[in-house]
Amino acid sequence: MEPLSAWSVADRKGLVGVFTDIDDTLTTHGAITPDALQALADLRNSGLQVIPVTGRHVGWCLPFLNGSDSSPRWPVDAMVAENGAVAWVPEGEGFAKRHQQDAETRRVNWARMQAVSQEVMAAVPGLQRSADVGGRDTDISFDYNEFVHLPAESVALAVELLQRAGMHTSVSSIHIHGCFGDFNKWHGACWIVQELLGRDLAQERERWVFVGDSGNDQAMFAQLPNSVGVANISKVADKLTHRPRYVTPSERGAGFAEVAAAILAARQA
Repeated sequence: MEPLSAWSVADRKGLVGVFTDIDDTLTTHGAITPDALQALADLRNSGLQVIPVTGRHVGWCLPFLNGSDSSPRWPVDAMVAENGAVAWVPEGEGFAKRHQQDAETRRVNWARMQAVSQEVMAAVPGLQRSADVGGRDTDISFDYNEFVHLPAESVALAVELLQRAGMHTSVSSIHIHGCFGDFNKWHGACWIVQELLGRDLAQERERWVFVGDSGNDQAMFAQLPNSVGVANISKVADKLTHRPRYVTPSERGAGFAEVAAAILAARQA
């Protein structure tokens, strides 16, 4: 991984959009900081598409899109959840939910996932479903580093058992995910660019950047030549098959703000 300062002005200037992870990339200790929130606004105001892509469940995302008295509305163009399987897209004055799977497929898969979930929790001591149970449409998730803290051996066993059950798995900085369907953040990003813009992301990879910090970001790191890890990625970098090309000086939201500042400086050059 090269330092963010090695990112060329030409590459930054040619961007049309920004994808970003949320947990521990936009957020710091579970909340978005003012500098990261302002960075989102500045990027979007400069004419760039801004799309968070998260492993969090689709229901968790909606308050950020709508805003509230205690939390400002996030200035983004869409939000992709559940590692690419579902998204909120603009519709009228608000946002509408879109899925990659049809309703009957989701219904059948949901019943299968609940049975697998019980089997895995019975086999892995201390494993619990993540606190967002009830808000997910397309996958199941287990908490290993948010409210519950499990050793690496337990995480590996849970992943192995999910895969034995035929599930596609990914591991974020806080959760273990399993789903029936080959979903990942890259597939979700390609899907949402087609849905929103009618364009083929694979044909314009060099014009988008992704910012992330963990294992379930690897598909984006692998596919986009402009990829950046916030500094806290150093904690898991040795476990990653695909790493970002660049890394920021600072961690979490402050690191994301550094990425935004670098992009905006190039656009003004």
